[in-house]
Amino acid sequence: MSIKQLSIFAENKIGSICEITGLLLESGINIRAFSVADTQSYGVLRLIVDDPRNAAFKLSESGKILHVTNVIGVMIPDREGGLNTVLEILSAENISVEYLYAFLAPTAGHAYVVLRVSDNEKTEKILKSRGVTLLTDEDLAK
Repeated sequence: MSIKQLSIFAENKIGSICEITGLLLESGINIRAFSVADTQSYGVLRLIVDDPRNAAFKLSESGKILHVTNVIGVMIPDREGGLNTVLEILSAENISVEYLYAFLAPTAGHAYVVLRVSDNEKTEKILKSRGVTLLTDEDLAK
């Protein structure tokens, strides 16, 4: 049930991220969510897209260095404590969250959160058993 995340290495120079988004635009790929982490000489652009397989192919073909990672996507209520509820469940189960980022859901009153955790399979089982809605790549497709 996990979703595919693309992590693309990008030099810290003008136009680097624009080049990546331009390649996706040319391929008709829609970015659903993104996060950028940087160091002094390069950045890591993490993307959730509507067609991860084609995006990975196009970016690799253009010489971009990337890694495809399975991450957990969840739908949470867009209200105070919505995210905290999920994090409390994971904390109580000793599941480490390496990073997370959120984006707007097409469903009013909800948000989507991407979680990179220590154990996807265990996390999915626990969250499903607690009534948390998990996202799939199909949910994020066109």
